[in-house]
Amino acid sequence: MKFATYSADGNTYYGAIVPEGMIALSPHFPQWPTLHDAVAGGGLAALAEAANAHAVTHTDYTYEMVLPNAPRILCVGVNFPDRNAEYKDGSAQPKYMSLFPRFASGFTGHERPLIRPPENHTLDYEGEVAIVIGKKGRRIRPEDAYDHIAALTLCNEGTIRDWVRHAKFNVTQGKNWDRSGAMGPWLVPFSDAAQLDEARIVTRVNGEVRQDDYLKRMMFPIREEIAYISTFMTLQPGDIIVTGTPTGAGARFDPPRYLKPGDVVEIEVEGIGTLRNGVEDEQ
Repeated sequence: MKFATYSADGNTYYGAIVPEGMIALSPHFPQWPTLHDAVAGGGLAALAEAANAHAVTHTDYTYEMVLPNAPRILCVGVNFPDRNAEYKDGSAQPKYMSLFPRFASGFTGHERPLIRPPENHTLDYEGEVAIVIGKKGRRIRPEDAYDHIAALTLCNEGTIRDWVRHAKFNVTQGKNWDRSGAMGPWLVPFSDAAQLDEARIVTRVNGEVRQDDYLKRMMFPIREEIAYISTFMTLQPGDIIVTGTPTGAGARFDPPRYLKPGDVVEIEVEGIGTLRNGVEDEQ
């Protein structure tokens, strides 16, 4: 079962995706006004049961950012060995992972355009898997980490590269331009370690493969990400961790290959799906 946030007929819903269309589920669960509330309430199983009992309600709809009211999104940077080498600074694998926040306003939905701002045209792509926490935890052991995951989704962690260089110790301003990234298309409930341990992530720009790697090659595996992050903050249901991107982002080509209007970026992971976005200039 796959769950998405979408708009139709001037309203916003969440529901289940089936081949025939969308089954609106939000009207049946007033206690969970948003999909984030359903995740936080441990409701994905109830949503799946309801989807099996109801018919398709919408065949004409627009995807929204999958959890548009997610209050906490934490991203892991430089998490593949080849990605670390791309920096060409001679550094060994770091002892601790790099982390930075993103906000939901910086993401759009599947099949919606990434927005390139007029202030700077160094819009870049980063294909990543994102995990959604389903069980509260603090100081979680790595061997218990997967027990705290509710669902998986995909992320294009779009970045305005020049703006990550505006200060010495942070990248936040380059990572949070409105609608510069995307998250979705949907949530896939997490039920099997192989969904992550065997996952291969591929990013294509205009059909050309730019990124292609396996999550098991991460310098900081997802179990360790959850353990490390939960050391300093209590993870709450509905928190999102964006787990890291492979080598091949546009900034690392010579010359750089930044996104421009008309480009199409696809991020694909078997078992989760494909996140697809065009690119437009801000109007």
